[in-house]
Amino acid sequence: MSLKLLSGVHIPHRKNTAEMPPVRMPPPATVTIPLSMSTGRPANCVVKVGDHVDVGQLIAEPGGYVSAPVHSSVSGTVKRINTMLMFMGATCPAVVIESDGAMTPWEGIKPPEITDYDSFIAAVRNSGLVGLGGATFPTSVKLDVKDTSRIKEVIINGAECEGYLTGDNRTMLDRTDEIMAGCALLEKWLGVKKIIIGVEDNKPKAIAKLTEAAKADPCVEVRKLPSLYPQGGEKVLVYHTVGRVIPEGKLPLDVGCVVMNVTSLAELAKFCQTGMPLVERCVTVDGSAIKEPKNVIAPIGTASREVIAFAGGFKDDNDVGKLVQGGPMMGVAQYDLDAPVAKGTGALLVFNRKDARPAEPSACIKCGGCIDHCPMSLMPMEIERAYENNDAALLKALKVNLCMECGCCAFQCPANRPLVQVNKLAKTVVREYEAKLKAEQEAKK
Repeated sequence: MSLKLLSGVHIPHRKNTAEMPPVRMPPPATVTIPLSMSTGRPANCVVKVGDHVDVGQLIAEPGGYVSAPVHSSVSGTVKRINTMLMFMGATCPAVVIESDGAMTPWEGIKPPEITDYDSFIAAVRNSGLVGLGGATFPTSVKLDVKDTSRIKEVIINGAECEGYLTGDNRTMLDRTDEIMAGCALLEKWLGVKKIIIGVEDNKPKAIAKLTEAAKADPCVEVRKLPSLYPQGGEKVLVYHTVGRVIPEGKLPLDVGCVVMNVTSLAELAKFCQTGMPLVERCVTVDGSAIKEPKNVIAPIGTASREVIAFAGGFKDDNDVGKLVQGGPMMGVAQYDLDAPVAKGTGALLVFNRKDARPAEPSACIKCGGCIDHCPMSLMPMEIERAYENNDAALLKALKVNLCMECGCCAFQCPANRPLVQVNKLAKTVVREYEAKLKAEQEAKK
């Protein structure tokens, strides 16, 4: 299939840890496990202070349909149930567990009994699995399609187009059998006949290993994709694999696709084989302030500073500028080195003061580069102007809600305009505008 490539940017990949298999860190003294680690409602706590818990034991049940259960990542004693401050100023409940160091699996751990579609979806829900590419949408909700005939293809996202991150690459190299087992589960219980694993062409070893493994399954195809950020974005990935455009406000399923992250798929297979839910993450630790970059398998809830210490710590304790959870393009800066590893944490990037210093913006020079490089063909400079004028109607007309916040516009801007940040704020303006219109219409009725 020959497709015209969507726009994007060529970012520095800096895959320094690509050849480093993950190293498992010892259990920390305590973990702080947030009960809001997925899109949707926070989970509801089911333990109390003083309870003993083991690895994989349920500590919070789903708070609604779009929610995911949370399990203990260590064995030990519940010390506190408190409220923690999150990166954007919001708060969420969290369970603090003091580890006993034994990492004893919960006695109830066993592979789920799957006999039909409904029991498969129940198993996915019980696994606590969310999208591990960063979106953190509950996997059970994504796969709960009901009418599975709508699914023409399942697309497995192995692009890992962000700089520094190599956890998905290691999954493809080290957990190939689990990926193929995950494909078999989707084929059996969703009835899909076509699974496409999309991998950027800068990962030749992963492509070769998956291609060899896929020879045993005629339903699975490994597709080599151009190394172009944001190749892993859902809309971009769907277009570059099956040639379909996801309309504004629609989901991949509306064009016949389900998209899953490659590590999410491996974790799904692991749960179905062992019964152990999602309790740990492979985290890439890297950045200009890190002494020994590596991939670390860390219990969920581990403080960032402890993961970093396991990776050798900082080059210079006095030259630490910024901690980012996630990639350099779409990751989120943290206010505290104690910020815990969550389900969606694929990386801990720490930059020195020089690299962390934001560039000073200057006046827009009307070069049009933000338009040329936007995968959604938006006009970021016009969106910025409409936002400054608080023109919600124009922001809506400019389709700001199509923005995937990939950061291509800001990355290439020679004037260092904070375009992606403005787009994020502009969406809030549009939401408030639409809510106001709806309220006025209801009042008229």
